[in-house]
Amino acid sequence: MITTVLFDLDGTLLDTLTDLSVAVNHALQMYGLPQRSKNEVRAFLGNGIRNLITQCVPNHTDSILIEKVFVAFRTYYLEHCLDNTVPYPGIPPLLEELHRRGVRIGLVSNKVDTAVQELHKRFFADTISVALGESSEIRRKPHPAGVLEAMRRLKALPEETLYVGDSEVDFETSRAAGINCALVFWGFRDEIVLRALEAEYYFLSPEELLSLC
Repeated sequence: MITTVLFDLDGTLLDTLTDLSVAVNHALQMYGLPQRSKNEVRAFLGNGIRNLITQCVPNHTDSILIEKVFVAFRTYYLEHCLDNTVPYPGIPPLLEELHRRGVRIGLVSNKVDTAVQELHKRFFADTISVALGESSEIRRKPHPAGVLEAMRRLKALPEETLYVGDSEVDFETSRAAGINCALVFWGFRDEIVLRALEAEYYFLSPEELLSLC
């Protein structure tokens, strides 16, 4: 039986794509670089915001300009990360029911920790006990540091812990941490990509997760 559930944030709990896309294109426009479509930004998500910017700038962009675009993106996004972001349908009641059942809940994201804390406070303060983003202490997924730290804080047993995400990075993270994985189809990756990973569980809707807890 699952007693601890750890969630990815972007593409799993929150639909952040619009705010991320707007921030990316704001930063690109500042430096006269071509804009990216929402679908392109979606495909580049999952490995942290620095990688996102590296993917979004044109090939052969020099490192100095990449850093400038990254700083512009990060500054804008931290100020506008709540403009359009909302939980996916079914997520709030899922978290409320897990909390009611006494399930330990955490989130581990590759988003910068400052933004993670802001979004956690805004949307999930009443249901999620531990929220961790990328920082000087927590390495970016698929390194398991964030998941292992969340498990330590929640006093979670590996065999009773599930990591829920929407990408190959989340799958690799669960494997590195030695815990089972559930992948969801409402996020930033297509079903065919996720099925090929052969995770322990797949969910079409949030409420399906309740059958495990």
